[in-house]
Amino acid sequence: MIVQLVKFTSKLSEDEVTKVARDREQAYRDTPGLIQKFYIKLGAPDTYGGFLIWDSAESLAAFRDTELARTIPQAYGVIGTPEVTVGETMFLLRDAELMPA
Repeated sequence: MIVQLVKFTSKLSEDEVTKVARDREQAYRDTPGLIQKFYIKLGAPDTYGGFLIWDSAESLAAFRDTELARTIPQAYGVIGTPEVTVGETMFLLRDAELMPA
């Protein structure tokens, strides 16, 4: 599995960021290869992110070419360039079927 951490600063309010995330939720649910996405509010002001778990590097690469991915900066009012870190899982602490959906 591939993990991806995305961190960004937004010009939108927290309520607006949450509304955008909720409006786009089904599109993420329908994304092939996306196992889970955690929506994150980070400690710095106006800083949010996502922690995504992908079934493969190929699924992540395919997602990057989608309209959903291309519209992230505009939809979330991103200021500057998001910080993106990608890694490969070494092992799971708990069985995947125990992870919340």
